[in-house]
Amino acid sequence: MTRKVTKAIFPVAGLGTRFLPATKSIPKEIMTLVDRPLIQYAIDEARAAGIREFIFVTSRGKGALEDYFDHSPILEQELRRKGKDKLLEVLKSTNMDSGAIAYIRQHKALGLGHAVWCARRLLDPKEPFAVILPDDVIAAEKPCLQQMVEAYEEHGGSMVAAMEVPAEKVSSYGVLDIKEDMGDMVSVKGMVEKPAPGTEPSNLAVIGRYILDPAVMNNLNQMKSGAGGEIQLTDAIADEIGTERGVYGYRFSGQRFDCGSKAGFLQATIAFGLSRDDLRDELQEYLDELSAVRAAAQ
Repeated sequence: MTRKVTKAIFPVAGLGTRFLPATKSIPKEIMTLVDRPLIQYAIDEARAAGIREFIFVTSRGKGALEDYFDHSPILEQELRRKGKDKLLEVLKSTNMDSGAIAYIRQHKALGLGHAVWCARRLLDPKEPFAVILPDDVIAAEKPCLQQMVEAYEEHGGSMVAAMEVPAEKVSSYGVLDIKEDMGDMVSVKGMVEKPAPGTEPSNLAVIGRYILDPAVMNNLNQMKSGAGGEIQLTDAIADEIGTERGVYGYRFSGQRFDCGSKAGFLQATIAFGLSRDDLRDELQEYLDELSAVRAAAQ
């Protein structure tokens, strides 16, 4: 019987240099996608999957991220006074209960594996845990991590979210070497972090959702240097291949947006805007006009 996944780690220590100058003063994770910051999408997904404890691995300059999840009594009072009940409910959804959220500092940028390792003392050494990368925003009818938790309850082991990517982009990802393809699930016989073009074992890439056996943290304790001289989470997961626990890839249902890139952020903004009843018509009208102008110019 597998243990329930109730804790999630959110590595948010990065400087967000691809979004300068905006990230000079605000953490990338609270940049807004339509009207919610990136981190809110990640938190909502985790809550839907049954996560009850949230661990943020941060760095200097992330104070605004911590403030975002705090209560704002003055703002709440003002909304209540003006009868703006809907906005009040939206605001309350951003609050975190006392003790539900913890912040750990990563003092040196030594890789994703190191960031996850920083949270080791807040985890139960016998329980699995999730890792969510807020840069990966996934639009899905059933949230991605919830899909994975349900699959994990059946298979156990360590599980990574996976998606097929174009051949020319494979070298930017951790890639799975597939042992057995079972449809939504694949068992894994190897993992390669950012393979050189032409050497990739498949086009099934790992993206930022993980459910990890506690043994992965023991593997991270070895502090092995991997690709780019960093401590790679992929390597610690790969050490589980061949054990009785095993490693699985999960082909999730949904559309992933790479909001760590400007193009991906813009694409997500349009997609999420078009999904909103209050924005769809006006935004679609603008896009149609824009297409017509471009067509006329050609």
